[in-house]
Amino acid sequence: MFFLYLCFVIQDMKRVLTFFIILLSTIVCTVAQDKVVMQKHQSKLETLFEQVYNAPTDNERYLANESACKELSEALSEDRSIKWRWDFGTRVSVLTSKDGRFRIFTWPVRRDNGEVECFGFVQAYDEDEEEWVVTELHDKSDELFNIEETILQSDSWLGAVYQSLVEASHDGHRYYFLLGWTVVDQLTQRKVIEPIWFKRKGAVPQFGQPVFRRDAARRRLVLQYSNDAMVNLRYETQYTRRVEKKRVKKKGGRGVNIEQINHDEKELMIIFDEVAPQVPGMEGLFQYYVPSGVEMAYVFRDGKLDLKTNAQGRQSDKKLNKDFAPIAKPAPQYSIGGRDEQ
Repeated sequence: MFFLYLCFVIQDMKRVLTFFIILLSTIVCTVAQDKVVMQKHQSKLETLFEQVYNAPTDNERYLANESACKELSEALSEDRSIKWRWDFGTRVSVLTSKDGRFRIFTWPVRRDNGEVECFGFVQAYDEDEEEWVVTELHDKSDELFNIEETILQSDSWLGAVYQSLVEASHDGHRYYFLLGWTVVDQLTQRKVIEPIWFKRKGAVPQFGQPVFRRDAARRRLVLQYSNDAMVNLRYETQYTRRVEKKRVKKKGGRGVNIEQINHDEKELMIIFDEVAPQVPGMEGLFQYYVPSGVEMAYVFRDGKLDLKTNAQGRQSDKKLNKDFAPIAKPAPQYSIGGRDEQ
């Protein structure tokens, strides 16, 4: 009797083991197939983006870009795409939020007249529908007014190639800030601090947010300046300076001197150059705008960005209140063919 029971147990174990072997084989086979599919998308997109960059005419670049948009849209619809590590070098910027909520792709297309049009996709998770949603971005920079004061949708996007994604949290809410750049025309270029957000549990992106403390109308920061200038916009640990004026008695006790003591405070910030016209009277003519020599910074506190006008960018972490070399300008990151980012 015991022998028969043991035989039945062994047979059951064999069936269970066979089931798990088949299941594991199916999973391995599916993963391998998914990898092959994603590698094909990656390879095809690399070729297309090289054509977008290198093709000699507007028509050829835009035809290649149209194919790239279609291919990327199809690729991002694949179940495994959110876990795929996309890498297009300096042709396409790919940024993923640390919490895994969304991923954003942006890239520029050069026109023969020196202008640039930007393209992009956002892949974000819809918690209600429990699925990933792909949204295409449409650059409407030429049609927008009051660009620093308007909340924009995906079909009315202020195009940019985003170089960094800054994340912060307060009171259970996540905040995302994109640091971007683009060429505007033959004379000017633009950098932007762009808040991106999603309605609760939603997946459709919106751009611009009232998070700039003591600047109620502002929805984003836009720096427009000469194509010949180099302007800093970066997120890193840097310094702001607080100046203390102290009354000190003169030697001999007759009168007092006013001494200035600098106190440097170190913290994470979005640091950038203030831009202003080189020549008085050229306000609003951005081809004449260059760094003024003043460094500014935004520091995230309690759900808002606080502006500090006395930022002090340093190349290295030296002792406080000592001389230091100015912050280095960033090297080009994204290429548009014939001209690199500055």
